[in-house]
Parts: sequence; C-alpha cells; structure tokens
Amino acid sequence: MPEQSNDYRIVIFGAGGVGKTSLALRFINGTFCEAYVPTIEDTYRKIVNSDKNVCTLQITDTAGSHPFPAMQRLSISRGHAFVLVYSITSKQSIEELKPIYDQILQLKTDLHNVPICLVGNKCDETERNVTAKEGKDLATFWKCGFLETSAKNNLNVKELFQKLLELEKRQNLTLNDDACSSKKNKSAKRKEQLRGKCVIH
Repeated sequence: MPEQSNDYRIVIFGAGGVGKTSLALRFINGTFCEAYVPTIEDTYRKIVNSDKNVCTLQITDTAGSHPFPAMQRLSISRGHAFVLVYSITSKQSIEELKPIYDQILQLKTDLHNVPICLVGNKCDETERNVTAKEGKDLATFWKCGFLETSAKNNLNVKELFQKLLELEKRQNLTLNDDACSSKKNKSAKRKEQLRGKCVIH
C-alpha cells in the first residue's frame, strides 16, 4: 500500500497500564475511563491545520507488553513522531522505554528530524516513584521533549500533542481550537478541501 500523503502518524509506546490509551482518548474524545483494558493496537484520527496537504493526525496506540515485535518495528518504521509514556508511580515503566528508544534510533538512524516526547503520566497520583528531574534528565540525554501529564485530570494532554506538532520542522502543523465548537456542513468541508485546508472538529 502506498503511503498516504495526508497522514501524519504519531505512535505511542509504553509499558502496560501507564495510560497510553487514556492519553489518546482524552485528546481525541475528551473522555477518561478508570477501567484498564489491555491494548493490542488501536488507531485514532484527528484533523489538524497544515501548510501542505498532510492534514490527518493518526495516533497509533500500541500494546504495552510488545508481544508482536514485527508490529512494533512496523509502527516505528511508519511513524513520523513518537510519544514514550511512563507512569510516575513506576520506576520499571521508565526503564522499559529505553529499548524502545534504542529501536527508534536504530530504525530511524537520524533523530534530528524525528519529534519525540518523553511523558510522565499519572502526575495526579500522590505516590511518586519517578521524580520530574529524572524524567527531564532522561529527556535531555535523549535530546527529546518532556512533559508530565494527567489523562485523568486532563493536564498537559493537548499541550503534549501540540508540542509534537511544533517539533515537526518539515511542515507547519497546528491544532485549531476555533473549529471545535461548530460542525461544518459538507459543502463547507468540500470548499476547505479544495483550498487545501483542514480544521479540527
């Protein structure tokens, strides 16, 4: 299958239970669910502004335990940007990100133009086992972005994806809040497509 020019793919990696799906769903739907359901792989889509014809933000939520190495390699190969999520309550979850980062480095070779953000999720929790400094230090070592988030409290979730779009230097991708409050009819959407513009719904 040829690569679709209107897809910008963000891949979320992390151990099971760190909140990858919660971050994706909070960003896409504005929802949060307390129940934990293990993910094999899910894909979510959202429309963003672009100065080119790359308008569909495709977010791939991967399996926490990585039982399918070939699927993981494919996700990295096809991904344009990466979110590496750990839980601030689990030291092990940040350790599990290191081989994933190494594989991204191996498959992408040059990470200079590959947006990556290290994310410490569940910062609403009181029992912290990973300090913010530890997260920042690792992000500095990896030369990537860093944020602490709470999918539960909707803290820094939108900012996370905005940061990734800002790190994308090869094209101008932005979130557009103005379109969130209203749905455009089909003719208006068609006119926007003809102008090469996309907006968030």
